Amino acid sequence: MTPAVVLIAIFAYFIVLFGISYIVGHRADNQGFFVGNRKSPWYVVAFAMIGSMISGVTFISVPGMVAASGFSYLQMVLGFVVGQILIAYVLVPLFYKMNLVSIYEYLENRFGMSSYRTGAWFFFISKMLGAAVRLFLVCVVLQLLVFGPMKLPFLLNVIFTVGLVWLYTFRGGVKSLIWTDTLKTVCLIVSVILCIYYIATDLHLDFGGLWQTINQSDMSRMFYFDDVNDKRYFFKQFLAGVFTMIAMNGLDQDMMQRNLSCKNFKDSQKNMITSGISQFFVISLFLMLGVLLYVYAEINGIQAPQKSDELFPMIATQGYFPVIVGILFVVGLISSAYSAAGSALTALTTSFTVDILGVKGKSEDQVVRLRKRVHVGMAVVMGIVIFVFNLLNNTSVIDAVYILASYTYGPILGLFAFGIFVKKQVKDKYIPLVAILSPILCFILDRNSQTWFGGYSFSYELLILNALFTFIGLLFLIRKQTPGSTKS
Repeated sequence: MTPAVVLIAIFAYFIVLFGISYIVGHRADNQGFFVGNRKSPWYVVAFAMIGSMISGVTFISVPGMVAASGFSYLQMVLGFVVGQILIAYVLVPLFYKMNLVSIYEYLENRFGMSSYRTGAWFFFISKMLGAAVRLFLVCVVLQLLVFGPMKLPFLLNVIFTVGLVWLYTFRGGVKSLIWTDTLKTVCLIVSVILCIYYIATDLHLDFGGLWQTINQSDMSRMFYFDDVNDKRYFFKQFLAGVFTMIAMNGLDQDMMQRNLSCKNFKDSQKNMITSGISQFFVISLFLMLGVLLYVYAEINGIQAPQKSDELFPMIATQGYFPVIVGILFVVGLISSAYSAAGSALTALTTSFTVDILGVKGKSEDQVVRLRKRVHVGMAVVMGIVIFVFNLLNNTSVIDAVYILASYTYGPILGLFAFGIFVKKQVKDKYIPLVAILSPILCFILDRNSQTWFGGYSFSYELLILNALFTFIGLLFLIRKQTPGSTKS
């Protein structure tokens, strides 16, 4: 594919995207930006959430990971489904009852201002790093396909990429994202299905042959029960999936902004359960695509790249298939990546404006001006972080996203769990210390686990341990209850 073809595909996609964003967001007020005025139809949100939960990392990394991990990722995705159900019936009714704009306002109501700021800052760090990692992978692909051949620097690539994200989110926020994500979900699903179709056609496989090829491959093994020390062990993956979903969706301002945009908590519950189940089938398609990519490479004598993340981009764009396959790859990548980045930028703007800077006592116009300045600032910071990632020169990002989540979402999960299940007040001013010490303890355990625990190696279940340390730390901070001091 030539750089011109890639750019035409990107600009055509964004013309449609900007059109939708303008139509639904040009009159959005602060409530429209933050929570979509709570008027979004649940089935639209559910369909849009598929694109929101599947980022560019999934689009590129999941097909490549089947060589090393098979279909073991689906064990974690099963946990995602259970996590979604728990969020729908535990957290969603609570957040709607409290009529929250930022979910971290719960921590202020429950514990105090230090807890509120702690949750907001941990979310800010986690979301900024996670979103930058995801968008960085897109920049790497664009550098390979467009900016590199045109002899343009990576910095210009970053400015271009982040600038597009800022442009289509600065007006409507969540109100725009719900509808633009619907378009992205359509592009994502259509692109992966058509890529599977073209590869199967080239391999002369009908539906039965396609299913047999995938089913007979060693790479299609899904369940791993035989070795507890294996990172693919079922209960490690499943439990990590449950708690990762609770932390990265239920306790994430980005995702919950969308869920809180439904008319009421019952509609939000329908949306979450529907999108959770749908996510399982969509990720299954990516894993099936991965098997076909490796089979195609082996049959045609194509040497698989050392980095599995590069397999799909290489086969899709290097002339092995008709140009349409490369265009589908670009559109699918852009739709999935910009969905995640756009929602992250909106959520970071909301959380920083509401939670860290504060909007109480400010007029509507003052909040608008503040929110717009923060929105620009968040885009600039995201661009800087992406540029730093490039200097570190590490493009193996599928693990990085969940490892970051284990360390940064763990304290948030522990805070919310304690607040919901332990009806006691704590010494609020010491909570930041507990939230900082918990990830440090987890890091020490992770580095020494094989020596201390007979070869046991932590996987993404480190998130659970991190939350547990935070929970235990809060038990030591319980203070004696005084009349009238309970917060709800």
